Amino acid sequence: MKECDLYKKEKDRIRCFACSHKCFISKGKTGICGVRKNIGNKLYLLVYGKVASMNIDPIEKKPLYHFLPGTFSFSIGTVGCNFRCGFCQNFEISQIKERQIFGKDISPEEIVQKAIKSKCKSISYTYTEPAIFIEFVKDIAKLAKKKKLKNILVTNGFFTKESFDYITDYVDAMNIDLKSFSDEFYRKICGGRLEPVLETIKRAHKKGIHLEITTLVIPGENDSEKEFEQIAKFISSVDKNIPWHISRFFPIYKMQNRDVTPLLTLKIAEKIGKKYLKYVHVGNI
Repeated sequence: MKECDLYKKEKDRIRCFACSHKCFISKGKTGICGVRKNIGNKLYLLVYGKVASMNIDPIEKKPLYHFLPGTFSFSIGTVGCNFRCGFCQNFEISQIKERQIFGKDISPEEIVQKAIKSKCKSISYTYTEPAIFIEFVKDIAKLAKKKKLKNILVTNGFFTKESFDYITDYVDAMNIDLKSFSDEFYRKICGGRLEPVLETIKRAHKKGIHLEITTLVIPGENDSEKEFEQIAKFISSVDKNIPWHISRFFPIYKMQNRDVTPLLTLKIAEKIGKKYLKYVHVGNI
């Protein structure tokens, strides 16, 4: 447990700035993520130094196809998340309550040492949302940079300007989920909003961070040709060279009654994407 950096005291509550929920947190309570807690009117990160998932992954699994291709990335994540996606592939660790917090105790120094020993070229902050454990990310990333390791955020993009500015001097690449181009989708299915994600994409590009975008195509939710067009046009308006990963959905978590995404739907999305973008990749097939 460690005191957070990204918060302000407002009378008898705390306002957190790690993500765009900007939770007001009363004493003894946590934010939506379940891992940032008001203790004695100070905000503490309950998962600092507690890694729930740690693996050596091909960088293409992030997915990043145009950044250090053919290398491996030392990948870590804690429990908790600021979204409530009904299709979450890592719901066992993302959708937890405060009293369910678990993880292997490990320091930033040990993580960097393990990455080097494993001959990885980068460290990825992934599996759950890195914004919620951003102080832990920053401490690792600063050390990693000194050792010539690259830092990668795999994120839902729901940053605030404050949290983006706090971390991005140490970030080399990001894969940002653009889950839909509908604010209603974000509110209903993810418990978030669209606009902060679009702002993060624009900020990352302006900062010169290597950027790739992923959209999981869910039948009946975000699979219309109109929406594919909107997403591709938006990415192109930022930079037509940003790769777009169109990913196939498989029934999971709260959406086990849904169909697998038809290959035809993915091909339609790919065709539309290629009208606007240089790099379009279909995944999970």
